[in-house]
Formats: sequence, structure tokens, C-alpha cells
Amino acid sequence: MKDTDISFETIYSKLNFSKESMEMIKEAYEFAKSEHEGKKRLSGDDYITHPLHVADILINLNVDDVTIISAILHEVLNNGNIATKELLESKFGSEVATIVQSVSKINKLELLDETESAAIYLRKVLVGLAEDPRVLYIKLADRLHNMRTNWAIGEEKRKEKAKETMTVLVPIAHRLGINSIKSELEDICLKVLKPDVYNDILERLDKTKAELNDNLMQMKVDLSHLLSDNGIEHEIKGRVKSVYSIYNKLSTGRKWNEIYDILALRIFVEKETDCYTTIGLVHSKYRPVPKRFKDYIANPKENMYQSLHTTVFGNDGEVYEIQVRTYEMDEIAEKGIASHWSYKEKGTKKVQAIMEQKLEMFRNIIETNSDESDISFESNINNDLLSELIYVFTPKGDVIELPKDATPIDFAYRIHSGVGDKTVGALVNDNIVPLSYNLKNNDIVKIITNNSATPNQDWLTFVKTNQARTKIKSYFSKKDREELLSKGKNILEKEIRKRKLSINEVLNEEKLNKLLKDLKLDDIDDLYLSIGSLRYTAGYIINLTTEDKQDLDDVLIERIRPNKVSSYKDDIIVDGNSSIMYSLAKCCMPVKGDDIIGFITKGEGISVHKSNCPNILNESKRLIKVEWNEKTNNEYMTHLALQVSNSNFLMDLITEATKEGIHIVEMHNKDIDNGMICNLIIKVKNKEELSHLKNSLSKYKNIKVMETK
Repeated sequence: MKDTDISFETIYSKLNFSKESMEMIKEAYEFAKSEHEGKKRLSGDDYITHPLHVADILINLNVDDVTIISAILHEVLNNGNIATKELLESKFGSEVATIVQSVSKINKLELLDETESAAIYLRKVLVGLAEDPRVLYIKLADRLHNMRTNWAIGEEKRKEKAKETMTVLVPIAHRLGINSIKSELEDICLKVLKPDVYNDILERLDKTKAELNDNLMQMKVDLSHLLSDNGIEHEIKGRVKSVYSIYNKLSTGRKWNEIYDILALRIFVEKETDCYTTIGLVHSKYRPVPKRFKDYIANPKENMYQSLHTTVFGNDGEVYEIQVRTYEMDEIAEKGIASHWSYKEKGTKKVQAIMEQKLEMFRNIIETNSDESDISFESNINNDLLSELIYVFTPKGDVIELPKDATPIDFAYRIHSGVGDKTVGALVNDNIVPLSYNLKNNDIVKIITNNSATPNQDWLTFVKTNQARTKIKSYFSKKDREELLSKGKNILEKEIRKRKLSINEVLNEEKLNKLLKDLKLDDIDDLYLSIGSLRYTAGYIINLTTEDKQDLDDVLIERIRPNKVSSYKDDIIVDGNSSIMYSLAKCCMPVKGDDIIGFITKGEGISVHKSNCPNILNESKRLIKVEWNEKTNNEYMTHLALQVSNSNFLMDLITEATKEGIHIVEMHNKDIDNGMICNLIIKVKNKEELSHLKNSLSKYKNIKVMETK
């Protein structure tokens, strides 16, 4: 269908909602048409044709009325004349307004480069749509229509969008079980990214298309007679496998004549019992290919896909892949489980709960990786979400979804962290296997535990899931803390005894409280940790509690003067020396490139300030020369204050920060007469990067960059 061929009347005639909902859909169309009045797509078509096509794609997925209304309106915030979220809320309700706003935010973000593409984009997408799965459906339909009309953009942009689609959106469509969208997107992306390969496969198929279609037609007739003779009501559809599906098989090293299931037939029946009867009849007439039967009805995939699969040799010598499923199973397989959100059907709450479970995997990865680098995040995304999947079973028959080559340890932590921590062995299909064993599809896994067991650090070398890796690291982080605490306590008590002092005297309540206050520590455990990690020496701590203590300036300067070194590992070099305890002052938050000065503090080493920081302008005695180590390339926290005229600044801020590769750590807003003051804490590599961001933000009329300390 061409964009110019679509009309609201055509779409409206396909809908069957309540009278009130149908009126709301009409109102949404009139509003969107007004908002997009005079605007054109790159193809030259009126802009309103795009949301109409998106709605049309979604109608075929049997979504609810709210999704259709939101789809028609999904571009009014980004490409409308006057629309705001508040206006949408007043006209169409908060549910629609929230969905449209989420889609609008997602559509403003693009992949920036290939190195961090999946991590950056997927993070923003998942955060943006975590509240309502229907946002996913609209985004996927939006991308599908844009990919169908991608001839209107340049070749380079086409390839960027194809890579983005394959990396981010196709896996999401797969996770949600929306096969109809997933398959079409895969074919379009292959055509864009590898046109020679795509055309070669298409040409080979075309050469034999007539013959293949004849074979399919004859097989359909034969199967239909077989089922009718046995009293099974049915419908059969035949197809030649998609170009991308064939490409996938060729890319594994198979030759064209080794692909045996190019021809596929799908049989639809009324009842689940009919599925098994049908497979039995098919196998009684046609010889099945060994090891090709799969029962996804008794053991559905985690995206709720159900079907019986088999491959048989036809009477013509061709090999046919045959799938047998009920009509309801086909709805879920092709359109996704959320397609049942009519809110009138039986079991709706169960369907919605399943959708929420699927999205929980995305949310967990966002939360788990909030403090990690983009590279680490991208690696975890690829491992946990985008990798090839296997499905294994607990001894009770529950299905567990894991990445390919996952191990029994990954399986154990997917069950529960308590099971993972206490794992001592594993049985796979009743055979003892090593814990590093790579699990296969349909394996039955039993984990052997022992209450006195603990994780093994060697597990980190072979586990595949981020969940397992995080839990193991967390255990050893806690264990290391306990060891350092015990070590610090022993060192301090040994030094006290060595000086022939009393432990109760050195660490009495009054002295301990003063010591913790001076060193800015929370409790005695923090004190032991500081000694165990060599932050402070036991002698220094004891000196602070007795009369026999040196001036703090002298202690630090003694550490500094004799130890000149030629290579530095720290970010800050103190008077020509490395490995001196320092901290970047929180009052002025200097970054690399700022002029800096050191201030000798009590118990905290050197506090590094900007040279013009008001807090050290009147100091002279305790100042010391410090400089940046030019060889390091770390990120630093710093302030950024903005005065904004309205609340719509957020997407502009996120977009510019993402372009610069800058991370927003904290944000605090304060209302003022003409808008608000937004105080940010951000991570930057240097002063130049910060200036770049300020200049970019200054171009927006609604944003004014304020001077900070």
C-alpha cells in the first residue's frame, strides 16, 4: 500500500470498539490532522499518512483502543503545531498522554556510533518505555513503516537505521513474540545492509518460484484431504521461507542445496488435542526427518510461543517444514501476547502480567548496570538480551531461558541467588557435569547444593549471564570488606600492644568519638577498614589519640618530600609525587584542565580545589602545589547549573549530553518566577568537554547556562 492510498475511513472501517471509543478515535484523527497540517514527509506525502500507517499496522495486531488512539497521536508532540502533554491529557486522558510522551522521547534519540550504539540507544529506549508495554508496540510499528519508506532518505542514513533496527528493535520484537513485524524488519534490513546477498537469494528463489509454489500447492491439497478424511477441521497456509531466514542458514556455512526446509506449511486447528492428532496423521503418511520434531505446546518458549514443529519428506522428494497450532496460538506467535489486550477477553490480567515479566528483564539490566561504563553495559546487553537463546528445564518441568553456552551456575542464579551461592554440583539429563559445562536446548538441569558452600571466584571466568556475574562479585566484595575489617582490627591492636598501651585507654568512648569525628568516619568498623586498606597506619591513629603526635602538616609533608617518582598512576600529582592521599573538593568540583591548588586537611590528606575557590582564597599556610596527571583519562564529577523557561528542556539536555558522551548523575530542580533552576551533577573527562556541552545547550532558547563555583 502506498502512503497516498491510505485513508482514515479505511482504517476506521476495520475497527470494532465501543461507540465511545470509536468517537474518541475520530477525535484523535481530527486533532492529529490539524497538528500536522501543512507538514510533509521526506517522501512528499502528507505527514498524517505516517501515523495512519502505524495505526493500520497495529490494527492487524489486535491491540486495544488506547493503543490505536496513541498511535494516531504519536507524532503530535515532536511534529505538531501546538500540542503539549497537558493538552493531550485534557482531551484524551492521562493514559494516552503518557504513552504518546514516552514514544516522543524515544523518537528523539538515535544511535550515535557503532561502538556504543546498542548500549546508549537500548538504555534510553528501555528507560523510556518501561512503564507501559504498549509504547513498544507503537515504536515497532513506527519503525516498520519508516523502513518500508526508507527510499526517501540517503543511503548512509538508510544503513544507520538498518543497523539500529537489527541491533535494538528486532530483538525486542522477538522478545515480545511479534513475529510478523520481526520477520519483515529482518528482510528490509538485510536488503539495505547486504543488497548483493539479498538479491542473490531472491534471484535463486525466483528461478524456482513457480516449481516451489506448485509443490506447496500439491502438498496443501494432499494434507487437507488427509485431515478432512479424519474429521479434523483445519486451515493450511504455505509459504517459502523468508529471505533473511535463508540468509541465516547460509551464514552458518550451509550450501544452498543443504537447506532442506525452504518450503513451509502451517496448519491451523481448533483445539490443542487436534494439534497432536494432526502431527500423528502427518507422520503416518510422510517420513519425518530425524530429530526435527519439537513440542512447543507442552514446553512453550518464554515469549509464550506455542506450536508443534516437524520436518517431513514429501511425495515429490522435497523437504517440508510443518507447524501445527491452534488459531489462538497463531495470534500470539504472529502478533505477540499484548495483542490480546482488548480488556474484555478472559485472562487479560494474566497476559498483562506476562508482559510485565518480559519487561522486568530489561529493567533489571538497567538497574544492575547503572554505575557501569557504556562498554560494560553494552557487553551485558549483548550477553543477556541479544544473544542466541536456549531453553532448559528444571526437574519439575519449568522452562528457563538462558543465553547460548550458559552454564549450570547461570542456571542456578536464574533460579535464585541463594541457590547459586550454595551450588556444589550439577546433574544434566541425570549425568554429572562440571559447573563450566555448556548447556544445550532441552537439557534437564538439577542443581546440587550444600548449606555450608560459598561461591568460587573461578566461576567468573566461565559464567555467561550478567545476573550470575553480579551476584558472585557482590559476594566477594562483601567478603573482602570483612577480611579488611578483621585485618585492620588486628593491626591496630597489635600496634597498641607493641607500645605497651591499653586498648581500652586508646579507644575509650571519648577518644573514639573524637577520632571518628576528626577523620569523618561513621563507626569503628570504618576505622578498621581504613587501617586494613592502608589508608591510615595504625601508628598514625594511635598518635592522634595520645599526646605524642606530630603536627598534621609535618606528617603529610614527611610523606611527600623524600619520594620523588618519575611515573605517576594517580590523577593528581602532589608536589611532584604520586600515591599521596587526596580528594577532589566537593565545593568547587574541579575537572581536568582547571587551575588547581592543594589544601592539607586533617585526616583526609590533600583536598584539591580550583585555584579561585572561595573556600581557600584566604588560606596560605596549608596550601601545596598540585597538578593534573596528563597521562590519565578518567571522568570527574562537576556542577552544571541551568535556568530553564519550561519543563520541555529535559529531552534537549539528554540529547546534547548523549552526543557529547557525558553522563548525568544527579538532577535537582527549583521553581522560580520565570521557570526553574536545574542543578546537575555530571561526569566529564575535562574542562574542554564541559565547555562543549555548555556551548551546545546555550543554543536553545529555553536554556540559559549559569555560572557555577
